[in-house]
Amino acid sequence: MSAAFRACAAALMVCATWLASPAMAANASAKPVTVDIRNFAFSPKTLTVPAGTRVTWTNRDDDPHVVVSAGQQFASSHALDTSDSYAVTFDHAGTYAYYCAIHPMMVGTIIVQ
Repeated sequence: MSAAFRACAAALMVCATWLASPAMAANASAKPVTVDIRNFAFSPKTLTVPAGTRVTWTNRDDDPHVVVSAGQQFASSHALDTSDSYAVTFDHAGTYAYYCAIHPMMVGTIIVQ
């Protein structure tokens, strides 16, 4: 990876952390949830959670993946290498569709109640 790409990825992570942190403080009792990225798929593909839940994606594949909100409702991840994770706290009810920017056939949905 180039230095510019790493710097951009680091900046995105700082922004995502900053955006997610107030919601986490608002509902610290919500149990964290994990979505595995394995075999070029998100597992579970659809997830229903209460508002205030922190969802963490972890890449279990050998290839990189990028988690992107289909409606730009949350910040995109950087390129996740094997065992890398990315987290977003969902504090508002709604349906959040997402996909992998590198492999757009990989799709998932977070339903926040």
